[in-house]
Amino acid sequence: MDYIRRLREDSDMANPFFRTMGVSVISFGDGTAELSMEVTPTMHNGVGWLQGGIFVALADEAMALGLYTLLSEGEGIATISETTSFLRGAREGTIIARGWVLRRGRRVAFMEGEVRRGDGSGELLAKTTASFAIVSPH
Repeated sequence: MDYIRRLREDSDMANPFFRTMGVSVISFGDGTAELSMEVTPTMHNGVGWLQGGIFVALADEAMALGLYTLLSEGEGIATISETTSFLRGAREGTIIARGWVLRRGRRVAFMEGEVRRGDGSGELLAKTTASFAIVSPH
């Protein structure tokens, strides 16, 4: 998989979103992935909380990367649907997103993801479920 190879070679530089948002790859493999990101004031909404879409985007990237580790050469993915529950907000500090494959079929994969505080408490901030289309080159 070209994306996985680029991540292994260039780490965070392989994904423009990672570079823009300051996302670091902690680990990936065997259908799972873990990412971290430092919350900055430029990511806040109008009332000083981390904008909710960033939770969603970070969880989506972790789930996608986890799924990429199970794809065959030439296969790609596209998000079909995604639902996120926001449990707690964040204003500062590091957040950690984890994504994992629940079930991978031939054409659809079912995923889960979560975002937690990275301060050692591990407090759950957001929980996401998603389905991804698996697209083959044929």
